[in-house]
Amino acid sequence: MTPVRFAQPSFTELFTPKLVTVLKEGYGLRDLRTDVVAGLTVAIVALPLSMAIAIASGATPDKGLITAIVGGLIISAFGGSRFQIGGPAGAFIPLVATTIAVHGYDGLVIATFMAGLMLVLVGLLRLGNYIKYIPYPVTVGFTAGIAVIIFTAQVRDLMGLTLAGREPPEVLHKLPVLWAALPTVNAAALALALLSIGLIVVVRRLRPAWPGFLIAVLLGSLAVALGQMPVETIGSRFGNLPSGLAFHGLPGLSLDRIRELIVPAVAIAMLGGIESLLSAVVADGMTGRRHRSNCELVAQGVANMASALFGGLPVTGTIARTATNVRAGARGPVSGVLHAVFLFAFLSFAGGLMAFVPLATLAAILAVVAWNMAEKREFLSLLRSSRGDALVLLAAFLLTVFVDLTAGIGVGIVLGALLFMHRMAEAIEIETDLPVIDRDVADSTHAQPAFDPAYSHDRDVLVYRLNGAFFFGAAGTVGAVFDRLGRMPKVFVLDMAGVPFLDTTGANTLDAFAHKLERAGTTMIISGANPSVAASLAHFGLSEPRIEMSETVATAMTLADARLADWQA
Repeated sequence: MTPVRFAQPSFTELFTPKLVTVLKEGYGLRDLRTDVVAGLTVAIVALPLSMAIAIASGATPDKGLITAIVGGLIISAFGGSRFQIGGPAGAFIPLVATTIAVHGYDGLVIATFMAGLMLVLVGLLRLGNYIKYIPYPVTVGFTAGIAVIIFTAQVRDLMGLTLAGREPPEVLHKLPVLWAALPTVNAAALALALLSIGLIVVVRRLRPAWPGFLIAVLLGSLAVALGQMPVETIGSRFGNLPSGLAFHGLPGLSLDRIRELIVPAVAIAMLGGIESLLSAVVADGMTGRRHRSNCELVAQGVANMASALFGGLPVTGTIARTATNVRAGARGPVSGVLHAVFLFAFLSFAGGLMAFVPLATLAAILAVVAWNMAEKREFLSLLRSSRGDALVLLAAFLLTVFVDLTAGIGVGIVLGALLFMHRMAEAIEIETDLPVIDRDVADSTHAQPAFDPAYSHDRDVLVYRLNGAFFFGAAGTVGAVFDRLGRMPKVFVLDMAGVPFLDTTGANTLDAFAHKLERAGTTMIISGANPSVAASLAHFGLSEPRIEMSETVATAMTLADARLADWQA
């Protein structure tokens, strides 16, 4: 019930890589064996995915592997997350493809290096927490928009179409070109793509531990080689690819070039920061650990700079590969380092095998990735939540698809801020009998109930009170407090009597915390929520019987005593 305060961490505590922390905790041969298995598992997933992302971005497949090797190694060795796996991400595909189309590949390299410098500065200035001030509908909207762009970019290779000219990166310009090329559909490529999608879906459903992407690539390559199928492969489109790593540098760097590339560099830095911290948060939720945001951003920045110098693509934390790393039993960042080592071994000694991989199968892999990243359930839920959230969601989604990612995120944040101000105005107008500026009066039970010290005597019951609007700007702070809980109690009481309204970002934060309590077997009781807040909670499933609701903290404590009695019975 009393405010929770923590000592300010030192610079060393904030920027010590998690690899150093893990090694200091004690790291033995048994941990290494586990990390070897986890690193190999992630490398098997990253191998086809990195090539597919590079091709969809308008680059050669070896660029994707270079990005995963250089970026993945640095992010794991120097990052602030125990389990983060870095590499090329599907979310970058539209941004990278547009940058290459407008500025050339050398322009992308310079923009990636500039973005890395920006991320390093953001991290060192400890501004990483501000990235969390992005409303939940904006995140869902631009992610769904990216998924649509990724899928439309795969139509050509999924159907084996022959285009009259270059494929435009913009969706509005791309669709008429694809429509005109429909008569050139390659039945063999389409059949191979559909079979690859079906195989990936079946393997994930029946044998989720198996590497569905790699199995599809291997079987697709065998089918093309043995059956002499008339479909495009990496070799037929790109020819012989280089093996190993080579220093690329920053070609054509000049002041005019820097001015020209400042906008794509900012967009790459913004998206890279958002994606990396989202991925780290997912890993924290799966493991109960806590990442160091600013340390992670510095490592992401250095990784992008290094990737650019070796001719790679923008790099960030990847949610799917990070989750695979956790599920494979990784002990710490060593597994991420080893995943980069395994990929380097493949590029150096077996890179020639890439020539046999059919592009239809790689397109099928990205079609599955796009479907999975679209967050369909969350999208539909936000559409039904309120008109304001639906407006923010659709603005971010449509602008990302039809304009660009920067416009989608920027306009979404502005609309989210306006929506917040509107809701605050509504919350004030509800109680018209109260003055705008509170009078100086003594504490009384007419305002908020006084804190009862008896509530803190039972170690099995933990009581927290939230005061003020719980919106996207406060979600990061509240989430951080929840993450720092040590021993989980048997009953957690959250007093929300002082919360005038709750937006979808705040509700999503509470939903994630409720999942954490459920895994620990803790009963959650929310007290004092007004009807508007209770409705927002219910929309995210935070209602009875999943959690218990009460009108006051006193009645919540009565419920807590009953639950403790059930525990002891």
